[in-house]
Amino acid sequence: MHFVARNTTNETGLRPPNHHLSPGVYGHRHRSNSNDSKHSWFKYKLAGSGSQIIPSSDNEATDDEVDFNENEDLTQEFVKSNELTKDHDCAKEGCNRVVLNVSGMRFETQMRTLNRLPHTLLGDKEKRDKFWDPRTQEYFFDRHRPSFPAILYFYQSGGRLERPIEVPSDIFLSELQFFELGKNVINSYKKKEGFFMETDEIPEMPEGTFQRRIWELLEYPESSIPARVLAVFSVVLIVTSVATFCVETLPVFNGTQCVNTTIISENGEAISRLMPNFVHPLFIIESVCIAWFVIELIARFIFCPSKLKFMKSMINWIDLASITPYFIFMTVFLVTWKCEQGNQGGILSVLRVFRVVRIFKLSKHSEGLKILGKTLQTSMQELSMFVLFLAIGIVIFGGAIYYAELPEKHTFFTSIPDAFWWAVVSMTTVGYGDVYPKGVFGKLVGSLTVLCGLLAIALPVPVIVTNFNNFYRNSMNKPK
Repeated sequence: MHFVARNTTNETGLRPPNHHLSPGVYGHRHRSNSNDSKHSWFKYKLAGSGSQIIPSSDNEATDDEVDFNENEDLTQEFVKSNELTKDHDCAKEGCNRVVLNVSGMRFETQMRTLNRLPHTLLGDKEKRDKFWDPRTQEYFFDRHRPSFPAILYFYQSGGRLERPIEVPSDIFLSELQFFELGKNVINSYKKKEGFFMETDEIPEMPEGTFQRRIWELLEYPESSIPARVLAVFSVVLIVTSVATFCVETLPVFNGTQCVNTTIISENGEAISRLMPNFVHPLFIIESVCIAWFVIELIARFIFCPSKLKFMKSMINWIDLASITPYFIFMTVFLVTWKCEQGNQGGILSVLRVFRVVRIFKLSKHSEGLKILGKTLQTSMQELSMFVLFLAIGIVIFGGAIYYAELPEKHTFFTSIPDAFWWAVVSMTTVGYGDVYPKGVFGKLVGSLTVLCGLLAIALPVPVIVTNFNNFYRNSMNKPK
């Protein structure tokens, strides 16, 4: 590769290449055949664990429409080139050299290298000739100069694409789109760099107009103002329910779930019995929240477009689990006419904590939760690596500390499984101090455990942090 810096003004008389946009980078969205003009079609964004639909008018043009035509084959498979012979003909074999001038920097490569991707801008002769400068006998591209070496190396290496460190990800993406490297290549780059992938797929909706509007009202807060108000109301009830669950564990409310009530039997005998305190403010608040959760769950089930997909959704099962303990408690009372405040009531109260998970269903409203979910999804390999390192360290150092402390009297480590807890808190640098080694060898093992724990955390964490930074930066830079 040969390059020489030279001053390139518009003295060639050629049109600026910025308006040589490929017809392949324009696409049209599929639109619904619904008669409802207000909800004719939706742009559906996938972002980590959350999703979002935004209603758009038929005449609205978005930045995302400058995309690839779905009907065009842009697999961009490399065409194999024949090996050159001693007496080969460069005109036929394509080994003649071609000069590519990118904003004053000249690159030389073989024509057969560009022809390996015939569907790209550089590989298609018809598209490439639009940038031909007959005066200088070279192709001139008024594009971002530092990005082009990586693009040219993509042709030379047969598919290896690495963004230069000094080039911002969004600028490099625009260069990939300009040179039309293909939808698969660009999508792969977007996933690697943490871009929020977007699709023209229209979410499945109920058939009837009324059913569709109710489903949008319950499921898609961004579809209308009433849907947003309903979502805010649901969030308030979720937070209130969680707060009620936390407040009822305060000592001042201990024993208020049940009240001692005197009942007169048929024989005229007074019987003292514990009854649920139905008039307690916490019980009333919880009942109101549960009533809303039940109404919402039933309505979503009735108006959902697919009952099978609704049943398979884990979020719906979490919603069901959040309201089940309340009805179990009421069923037990109606059967036994007794109010239990012991372990049974405690277990039911603990089960109600499942309603806390419901708040993640509304992550579509929070950009931060989208970034967190996408980071965790992308970093599953690093998280699995961390868990593996931690598990191996727990077994190794748990056994080591047990045998190191075996000669010590009154040791905390009576067995290797008992030492696992110490290994966990030591490797994660928590160090509660409830269990600790007493002997010299035990302290040496403990020091080694802490050092190895630091390494186990330090190795995968930078990759996770980098993924988070990429998602955060691209989220802040994406068009609103």
